[in-house]
Amino acid sequence: MCRSPILNQLHRQIHCQRRRMPTFASRVSRPFDVFINHRSIDTKRTVASLLHDHLARLNLRPFLDSKHMKPGDKLFDHIHAAIKETKIGVAVFSPRYCESYFCLHELALFMEMKKKVIPIFCDVKPSELRVVDNSGFSKKEIQRFNLALEEAKYTVGLTFDSLKGNWSDVVTNAGEIVVDSLKELEERHLRQFYSGICFRKHYLTGTGNNKD
Repeated sequence: MCRSPILNQLHRQIHCQRRRMPTFASRVSRPFDVFINHRSIDTKRTVASLLHDHLARLNLRPFLDSKHMKPGDKLFDHIHAAIKETKIGVAVFSPRYCESYFCLHELALFMEMKKKVIPIFCDVKPSELRVVDNSGFSKKEIQRFNLALEEAKYTVGLTFDSLKGNWSDVVTNAGEIVVDSLKELEERHLRQFYSGICFRKHYLTGTGNNKD
């Protein structure tokens, strides 16, 4: 049976799109898979840097400000672009995290963009995370930041005590969670992609638009 020109065109489009479909392995060539949100004074030389290097060894592209920003970069523009393009954030909460405007602003951006955030509570309990009124932030900013913190508090994450725990363990566990999360996102995108193809196929062939 000969196919209609429309159906032939659809099959050619599907074939081309399949060839262009990014696999999980090929996604690593895209800029920044993961954004590491952290307070430098607490964790830059420990868990943040260790996690960045571990993810890089897994052939991922993690963003860490101290590694990927250089003199002359516009801070807000660079951070906004990095968060917008990444799929997952890792928030490393620490004792002085809530004192940092930039940490809280980055976290709020992730929550507002509805992106997945993996918390690591390092030497701090979730219940201890709050923005204090004397921090110099406006009332609007305090409300925005506290909303982001509340969402993070009720997200399942990792806890780590630097006096008792092993740095290697928390970094390895976080890396596994990141990889699994990226795979889940990739599979979800593939399902959505093929669902869209099936819808277009039914529409073009008339099978989804029949009337009695």
